[in-house]
Amino acid sequence: MATMTFQRATWCLQISRTSRTFALSFTTALPRRSKPGSLPSRSRAFPDPPIPRASRHNQARSAFTSTKVYQAQQAQQPSAAPNATIQDLSKGLDDEPLVLDEGTTKVDWSRSFHGLSTQPFSKEAADILLQAIPPSDVEVKPDGIIYLPEIKYRRLLNKAFGPGAWGLAPRGETIVTAKAVTREYALVVLGRLVSVARGEQDYFSPEGIPTAAEGCKSNALMRCCKDLGVASELWDPVYIRKFMTEHVKEVFVEHQVTKKRKKMYLRKDGKVGYPYKEAKSFGVS
Repeated sequence: MATMTFQRATWCLQISRTSRTFALSFTTALPRRSKPGSLPSRSRAFPDPPIPRASRHNQARSAFTSTKVYQAQQAQQPSAAPNATIQDLSKGLDDEPLVLDEGTTKVDWSRSFHGLSTQPFSKEAADILLQAIPPSDVEVKPDGIIYLPEIKYRRLLNKAFGPGAWGLAPRGETIVTAKAVTREYALVVLGRLVSVARGEQDYFSPEGIPTAAEGCKSNALMRCCKDLGVASELWDPVYIRKFMTEHVKEVFVEHQVTKKRKKMYLRKDGKVGYPYKEAKSFGVS
């Protein structure tokens, strides 16, 4: 058997160079000598024929074409927006207050003026509301406007009436414009309306609208407290000029990144913060 195999292989090698692959596959297909009592495996006796090079090329080109077609179909399909479930706050918050029925015993603070100017507050509460504001509590903005931080208005109301005895009731829905948020609020103290004011707050991107809505509420509280006489001196021109002279300084600052310079107002006990640094003047650094 081995001699016959060798003769066949020798005869096949004499064929032209293009037929050598066929000769090798022919000799490989011959059954090997197996042990007595055992049968040759089907995979060895009948191996899969080799795939011609042209067929492999056609299969690869077909797979490549199918991939390109799939990618083109995916690109044509409209993809879901990543923020599809996020509400567009620039169109408003849709938070109009709930309107109560006329027959209910509860007061609808979105429309009612219940208790307005019925009686004055106690002398103890009035003394707290009308007390002079310490100069150390007053802050100044970079443009020179003095103000009292909103948390100190809340502290004065808590001190005069107690926590839970006052609150802000919205009088309408939040209005969102291209650059600002505004809403009307009513200050309710001891179950009666005291003042109504509209707050406002600027914002720079839609993501800042919720924070601006909270600032709008604080701004409305500050305006309502004016009717109670809280920090009324901050609107007095005489007090403003005196405070600016005694507690405020003008400094020239330079932006550490853009190198632009401008004038800024600071408390005399304050310091210039990043990204600005103090400069002597516009001409001297």
